[in-house]
Amino acid sequence: MAPSAMNRWTTSLSDARPVPYWLEDPGRPRPEAALTGSETCDLLVVGGGYSGLWTALVAKEREPQRDVVLLEGREVGWAASGRNGGFCAASLTHGLSNGLTRWPDEIHRLQELGMRNLDEIEAATVRHGIDCDFERTGEIDVATEEYQARELREWFEELDRRGLSDGIEFLDADAVREQVASPTFLAGLHDRRGVAMLHPAKLVWGLKAACLRLGVRVYEHTPALDLKPYGAAMAVRTPYGQVRARQVALGTNIFPSLVRRVRAYTVPVYDYALMTEPLTAGQLDSIGWKNRQGLGDSANQFHYFRLSADNRILWGGYDAVYPYGGRVRAEYDDRPQTYAKLAEHFFGCFPQLEDVRFTHAWGGAIDTCSRFSAFFGTAHGGRVAYAAGYTGLGVGATRFGAEVMLDLLSGERTERTSLEMVRRKPLPFPPEPFAWTGIALTKWSLARADAHGGRRNLWLRTMDRLGLGFDS
Repeated sequence: MAPSAMNRWTTSLSDARPVPYWLEDPGRPRPEAALTGSETCDLLVVGGGYSGLWTALVAKEREPQRDVVLLEGREVGWAASGRNGGFCAASLTHGLSNGLTRWPDEIHRLQELGMRNLDEIEAATVRHGIDCDFERTGEIDVATEEYQARELREWFEELDRRGLSDGIEFLDADAVREQVASPTFLAGLHDRRGVAMLHPAKLVWGLKAACLRLGVRVYEHTPALDLKPYGAAMAVRTPYGQVRARQVALGTNIFPSLVRRVRAYTVPVYDYALMTEPLTAGQLDSIGWKNRQGLGDSANQFHYFRLSADNRILWGGYDAVYPYGGRVRAEYDDRPQTYAKLAEHFFGCFPQLEDVRFTHAWGGAIDTCSRFSAFFGTAHGGRVAYAAGYTGLGVGATRFGAEVMLDLLSGERTERTSLEMVRRKPLPFPPEPFAWTGIALTKWSLARADAHGGRRNLWLRTMDRLGLGFDS
């Protein structure tokens, strides 16, 4: 790597603040007061990200008289829900490929439920007046290597044969560059209806405001310390009090579950992103990104990128860092070596933007499981429900997960709880050092496949046969 090139990339980062762009919005609301003393309620929701907020909101919409309390350990949306890329996808399975591989017999039903879920998210933003820059723009998966272009065409043909191509279009090199002008784009698969772009923190804040209007009692800076039976109910202890509830829904995702046996099913993977300064009209014209679709490339180590409402480019992904022992620590949120790598890749994709600078650079943990999409369950005789494992595609799928948790707590069989995806769990991760070794070997193998025409080595083929292969 030439020193001059490295200097150009790092110079573009010289003013980047190591905080999520979305959370610096001037409309950020003040946090609610912490819980002091004791509360009782019908439903206690633990976690103030998308998972918990959707659960509280849908619970009140289903039964307005239900008494609901929500606890958040810090401020709503401070973690993954407030710092993600803002891709709100219809997919409930972390992509159609992953879903088709794991649940082929119910994939059409999963796709239908996913589209309905996305429609309901859009309707909720209108119904509750949530101004979160929601744009139903769709997304294009782009190929940047010839083998990826061939695979995208073959994948589209397979989807067409299976009756799964509605709303999806294959784009050749000329067609994809007509949408977004990057010299690296060789083909694309355009999902026109199944993805929306939004401001992730504004969605969180809007959901919180909607919950408060419907009578949910929200307590921030109130971590849930433990969960125990209390007669026919459950009790959750907090630093300054406790909550007794008939039922509990856990939306804590990557943070240690209050149901200890669930912890082995998830590990934290750290993801990183950059945000540019607002593009000028000339810069926007140079890349031709008129329709504002979300974009993602087709490599195993992929990038995701999109335009914000004020015409900045968010550029994230590629590195996925698993810390030994699966610890979630604030110091892992900032990783300059990854920012430099992302900047290099950005200018490779958009050389016409060589003078653009980055204003924000950040990272954080997402929860992943061995099947790369959410899993669900109950504990304590059905009085507690949980959902976790969204693997970075939870902006949309968490609303579906909220519905599943509420269905499970109701004890009734529904179209959601009858799904194999809901009824079965992924394989748990092994203890250390096996977890770290396996994840490191998988990451090395995926990078090697990207560098060798997509050819999967023996390790990846073995993971595929065991149902543990990354395929989304």
